[in-house]
Amino acid sequence: MTPQRCRRIFEALRAANPEPRSELRYHSPFELLIAVMLSAQATDRSVNLATAELFRAAPTPERMLELGLAGLKRHIRTIGLYNTKARNILATCRQLVTQHAGQVPREREALEALPGVGRKTANVVLNVAFGEPTLAVDTHVFRVANRTGLLRAESPREVEDGLLRLIPPEFRLHAHHWLILHGRYICKARRPECPRCPIRRWCEYPHKTPA
Repeated sequence: MTPQRCRRIFEALRAANPEPRSELRYHSPFELLIAVMLSAQATDRSVNLATAELFRAAPTPERMLELGLAGLKRHIRTIGLYNTKARNILATCRQLVTQHAGQVPREREALEALPGVGRKTANVVLNVAFGEPTLAVDTHVFRVANRTGLLRAESPREVEDGLLRLIPPEFRLHAHHWLILHGRYICKARRPECPRCPIRRWCEYPHKTPA
């Protein structure tokens, strides 16, 4: 993928959606962190359904700890892997209270030290909550990057590093959401909707679906 073609792709994605937003619902960096932790192997819709009531009951780490394990599980039991997620969330809340005065840290190292928080989750929080030009690579971003020919990579970290080198700085803040939403709604796994794709003229995928 040449730099010129990459620029055309992100210009088209920006034109189609100038101000992309996360589909997770949240009102604070803490709520975003919890929502992203819950979203692993779950849909944003299922997370939003669960967190609507959860965040009313527990909008802070302190209030989340007051729920206890059983109380938290009652709120998130409709989400996959909720037992493990509940334990990690409470452990993270304890760490936020004891080590960060109840606030979500803005540093990658501190975020990734939280129980259940990996690089992808940290990237989302840094990007969405704090405006850092990071790029979280989920299954959609990985697929779109490789399918379109933006780059060829075999691991999420390779995709992240490669895209951050390739994407012009002006597009990096929103690149994560442009790619994730494109993969979710147009460049789908089983049958991409190529006829309505805004970047099809620059995409290198050889098996484009017909109109």
